[in-house]
Amino acid sequence: MPALLTSTLFGPALFTSTAVVALAEIGDKTQLLAILLATRFKRPWPIVAGIFVATLANHFLAALVGEQAAAFLDGRWFRYLIAASFIVMAGWTLIPDKFEEDDAPRPSRFGPFAATTIAFFLVEMGDKTQIATIALGARYQSVVPVMVGTTIGMMLANVPAVFLGNAIIKRVPLDVVRGIAALLFLVIGLWLLAQTAGWLG
Repeated sequence: MPALLTSTLFGPALFTSTAVVALAEIGDKTQLLAILLATRFKRPWPIVAGIFVATLANHFLAALVGEQAAAFLDGRWFRYLIAASFIVMAGWTLIPDKFEEDDAPRPSRFGPFAATTIAFFLVEMGDKTQIATIALGARYQSVVPVMVGTTIGMMLANVPAVFLGNAIIKRVPLDVVRGIAALLFLVIGLWLLAQTAGWLG
């Protein structure tokens, strides 16, 4: 049982989820929010903790929605829909995000942990990384590995942003990262499309 659990948890669902979200999150509005909160509160560790808690909660729900949708709507047409969603995500990833300062909670109302947890959970609703988590949950039909992978991906992208602020945005070639993320989404989508159509044997 432990070996089975390990192979399931640390399989392609976790690694794909980590890579997809870590790349898609670079330059995303939630990363811009992390930089804004770090600048505003100047207390990085509560912000990191808030990002972690909010991401776990949000992506657990997203992966669960994807898994349940796949369980209830299993069929060739639904697999085509999942493949198409990854291809659409490829295009969406190429569009730069913006985040307005007024969208974040004010420090007079919340401390850094509560402000980050609430803001990240709300801003992540309908964001590309949440939609990607739903698609990954549907693709792998496994909540925990997808949730763990997407959470790791979010932390890999956002923890450096909290500590380094705008410096990380200036140093990272965002167009290149977006291109790699888009290519990864496209490859997954095309592979699922080919698999569903029976082109892979």
